[in-house]
Amino acid sequence: MHRREKNCRIRDGAAAGLAALFAMSVSTAVAEEMLTDRFEDSPETRWRFFTDGVMGGVSTGGAGLLRESDKVFVRLQGQVSTDNNGGFIQIRRELRETVPQDATGVRIVVRGNGEQYYIHLRTRGTRMPWQYYQARFETDGNWSELHLPFDHFEPSGRWLAERPDPQKLVSLGIVAYGRDHVAELDVREIGFY
Repeated sequence: MHRREKNCRIRDGAAAGLAALFAMSVSTAVAEEMLTDRFEDSPETRWRFFTDGVMGGVSTGGAGLLRESDKVFVRLQGQVSTDNNGGFIQIRRELRETVPQDATGVRIVVRGNGEQYYIHLRTRGTRMPWQYYQARFETDGNWSELHLPFDHFEPSGRWLAERPDPQKLVSLGIVAYGRDHVAELDVREIGFY
């Protein structure tokens, strides 16, 4: 009888451990769901497209939703031109939710035309339009999941902190930037990890 009681306790302890692990997994999954955008449920209400035309540049392009199999993705495409002091097209999302303090970077699922692209982060400290934190990534014709640590984001000027503070992030941009080129970038998911 003593042995059965011991086994029951072990099973109860194991059940409690599994319940805690399940609760932690659900909590992590919920947090990830809150921070990951899969471009479903009216993404046009969260994302906006703009070019360097806002400052006199001549880059052109657009962004639209496409579907492949059962996945939705956004395509950013256009002609980036550095003429007239320009040089970018982008889609940007304002962040209404606070990014968890323990977030370590940006996670993105992308494919592209072999060009370099960028993630731009703005914080409460980036008050001027030309201030941001930037990380570069490479693309090819295959879907890839990339992790860009906050430590890899460089400030656009010396007046900014060395690294973006996840708790102070206010927007997230996906950008074709900095040189004359044809942009075509597909993004299936973006969020924080």
